[in-house]
Amino acid sequence: MTLFRKLLIIIFCTTLAACSSANRIFESSGPPNPTYKVGKPYKVAGKTYRPEANPRYDRTGLASWYGSKFHGRKTANGDVFNMNALTAAHTTLPMPSHVRVTNLDNGRWLILLVNDRGPFVGDRLIDVSRRAAQLLGFEKKGVTRVRVQAVNGPRGGLPMQRQAQRKSPPHKKAVVVVNNVQKTVNEKPLRTNDDVNATSKKIYVQVGAYSDERNAKKIVGAVHHISDTKIDTVDINGRNLYRVRVGPHPTVELAEIILGRLLSLGHNTARIIRDY
Repeated sequence: MTLFRKLLIIIFCTTLAACSSANRIFESSGPPNPTYKVGKPYKVAGKTYRPEANPRYDRTGLASWYGSKFHGRKTANGDVFNMNALTAAHTTLPMPSHVRVTNLDNGRWLILLVNDRGPFVGDRLIDVSRRAAQLLGFEKKGVTRVRVQAVNGPRGGLPMQRQAQRKSPPHKKAVVVVNNVQKTVNEKPLRTNDDVNATSKKIYVQVGAYSDERNAKKIVGAVHHISDTKIDTVDINGRNLYRVRVGPHPTVELAEIILGRLLSLGHNTARIIRDY
């Protein structure tokens, strides 16, 4: 084989390797690079939208939700849409920013991260993730009326929970006859099955279980502003674990709201539990 032919073979192989390497780099996808943006005016389906940073944003309108069709795709600011995260799409608010979304049909509300543009259907005000729709209570309904308020960060506008306590019915007085003498006595109200069930079990939202008490205390410090929070110590196979629990809550519905707020703060292991 001549020297010239050997050189040709070497050049050909080198070029092939370079092309192969270039193809691999082109086909791979890097990590998402979400950016903050307000954006310039834009037009969709003949309608012009003018994004702006408005810390006093407060509107009512229709909310819808989106899920698996867009799961894993990039959002308008370069983030990756996760239908199980607490996020939302809005036509004009900055990305990322936070809003408080209240379902006007049932009073439930969540703090959501705006990281996408939309919805562009009719007169809808906001699109929320599937998980947010579940916690707000309108996943099956599909669309509901909401109030959307701009808040300052994931903790913005989170008030202390004020749970309405059920008032016990007043004691009734009854007249009884003992040895032919009338006496007035207090008559205690009968306990219904609902009363028995409510007192026999407690509903909590458990943020997590930790082997280090210091970590548990840090979590308590981060979430106690949402509602009453405590640490329970349990022995699991001879090992002490420190469970951080928020509650108890009188209903599962309220526990779901608390769960949503914990998830919005990044506590992804939070779950609803019942103690009997």
